[in-house]
Amino acid sequence: MDSEKTEIYHEKQKLQFCLLHALNNLFQEAFTRARLNEISGKLVLDDPSKKTWTPLSIVFKPHHNAFTGNYDINVLIAALEEKDKTVVWHDRRNAASTIDLDGADDSLFGIVLNVPARRYALLWKGRHWITMRKIGGVWYNLDSDLPKPMPFEGTREVRGYLDYVLSNGGEVLLVMNNKE
Repeated sequence: MDSEKTEIYHEKQKLQFCLLHALNNLFQEAFTRARLNEISGKLVLDDPSKKTWTPLSIVFKPHHNAFTGNYDINVLIAALEEKDKTVVWHDRRNAASTIDLDGADDSLFGIVLNVPARRYALLWKGRHWITMRKIGGVWYNLDSDLPKPMPFEGTREVRGYLDYVLSNGGEVLLVMNNKE
């Protein structure tokens, strides 16, 4: 099988850097923590309604936590735009069957999910970024919490997983190639 010969880059979870891991798993390694921090800082400078600085601003920045990561959707969108990609938020009222996973025009680059998560002996409740991407003709779940990339059996299984994510409070973000 051709997909067994394809080497897939897969970052594993560290602290709350799941957006960094999701982006690197999506692009097969492209971003650093320093670059996402720069993007986050630029978003603050570009914000017309800058928040007042407090001593806590050293750690709790508007778009991320300086120590643990935990980047927000604005950093994701800006990082994707750097790579000439756009985000289309999938309308949760529609089933995953409305997503064109096998488009002949290659407009769908990958999928980023934002799902509810519990960590640290279920004491911390937050959200987690996950990437899904078609590589070598096979869709993979590139979740940084998984020990290795998990291939899906086919688009039916991909859609089943996406429907599960949507029904459990997750968000589905379609990463699209910009058309010239």
